[in-house]
Amino acid sequence: MRDVAPTSPAIEQHGWGRITVAGRTYKDVVLWPGGATAWDWTRTGTSHGAGVQPADVRAVLDRGAGHVILSLGRQRRLTVHAETMALLDAEGVAYDVLPTDDAIVRYAQLRDDGVAVGALIHTTC
Repeated sequence: MRDVAPTSPAIEQHGWGRITVAGRTYKDVVLWPGGATAWDWTRTGTSHGAGVQPADVRAVLDRGAGHVILSLGRQRRLTVHAETMALLDAEGVAYDVLPTDDAIVRYAQLRDDGVAVGALIHTTC
């Protein structure tokens, strides 16, 4: 029997300050093949100014993501730390950095194409 990689979860609904995945609603979410969890910025030091931290992305890579979507927020206020992009480049992982609505569309496209996609989605500013 052949092992089948887990599918990245579908985003069911989203709007300002909320995103629903597998029946659970989050403010910000981390997605990877086979799962999702709340994105707790305080755990890694992510903030609008400091940007998405390498540790946030490492958690997605360690769970099997071969392509990563980083959302900037709906008003593009979240940045991405340069070391985060350097990590993705060093790992040879494709990634997109997009405003939230575009990030959600891109995530869905890759998921529907069977890509092992992960994402860090910020639902507000």
